Amino acid sequence: MDHYLDLHLLPDPEFSSAQLMSALFAKLHRALVAQPDVHIGVSLPQARAGQRSTDEQPGTQPYLGQHLRLHGQADALAALMAQPWLSGMRDHVNLSAITPAPANAPHRLVRRVQADSNPERLRRRLCKRHTLSEEDARQRIPNRAAHYLELPYVQLRSQSTGQHFLLFIDQGANLPEPCLGGFNRYGLSQGGSVPWF
Repeated sequence: MDHYLDLHLLPDPEFSSAQLMSALFAKLHRALVAQPDVHIGVSLPQARAGQRSTDEQPGTQPYLGQHLRLHGQADALAALMAQPWLSGMRDHVNLSAITPAPANAPHRLVRRVQADSNPERLRRRLCKRHTLSEEDARQRIPNRAAHYLELPYVQLRSQSTGQHFLLFIDQGANLPEPCLGGFNRYGLSQGGSVPWF
């Protein structure tokens, strides 16, 4: 993870930056699925979590930003960029050169986070596993049991089921040392950290 490459979304009157970032993420995912091994990590330097409103302050929405950074060794980034995965997006992104990452940059774990935000789905699962009635499941899992995330997300479509889903991204805190580990087919951490700058 000693090199990086930046992709900056360009303003578009027809598509929001969130739509373009989701499309960019989907294309990156397909490119990483086609590779035998994943040696690419991602970060979103402009992204920030939202905040729930309180009695004292109004809430804020999570923000994904317009900047996707790819991390990896120079040869892994060059091999990825040699593939035509950006076709259809080149008019929407400004692409930097592959550049060495700052040597003293802290590292972060940029990972996927999933929440149990749908109590109905949890109840169906509970009914199947424990042969409970719907009413029993409702008593065990009330609507207030739902967990909602305030993290930035991209909206993607599953290639296997065709259903849309939200992929929430947590960029963690600065780490004193890099973590050696892998990355999934979205470029998100499975134990590996990326430089944060």
